[in-house]
Amino acid sequence: MENFAYLVEDEDTRTAIAIDSGWEIEPILKVVAEERMQVEYVCATHGHFDHVKTMGRLAHELGAQTVAYEGSPAAPKVRVHNGDILKVGDSKVRVIHTPGHTRDSVCYYYKAHLFTGDTLFIEAWGRTDLPGGSNEQLFASLHDVIMKLPPTTVIYPGHDYGSVPFRTLGEEEKKNPALAAKSLEEFRRLVQD
Repeated sequence: MENFAYLVEDEDTRTAIAIDSGWEIEPILKVVAEERMQVEYVCATHGHFDHVKTMGRLAHELGAQTVAYEGSPAAPKVRVHNGDILKVGDSKVRVIHTPGHTRDSVCYYYKAHLFTGDTLFIEAWGRTDLPGGSNEQLFASLHDVIMKLPPTTVIYPGHDYGSVPFRTLGEEEKKNPALAAKSLEEFRRLVQD
């Protein structure tokens, strides 16, 4: 399913968080060991199986806590809400609730980097036809939340579905039909096509 998993490190303290564990943990464990990171949290962008299947095992191996949004089926040790801050060494990662793909979808904002899970892809957007999905909520999450961030924000999606693995929000706005949609009706037409 071409899932991405991310490690976000505070370079001064070498503490880190893992975002989405994906299907296999061995590559993540290898990078953590090679870079001598201390991972404090294993965070889910949402509760779908392909993002959390290995979350508990990865957290156990790293001595980390699992994190997901309140109400997530992922059953984490730490439940977060919109606007919560996760301390990563001397740095802060902000939790941004972005429902639409699922009710528990969140993005993690670190400095000028946004880890979007399945809310926003490169040149695409998350499905809304699965349980808990909503066209209205996803449109609002994209336009009223994500598009309010600086255009220099670099977005990192949950899957490698685009022509590049990441890009700035300003560049993505020019190439992504969901971000170019001017109204909910226009967005609904995109989703139905």
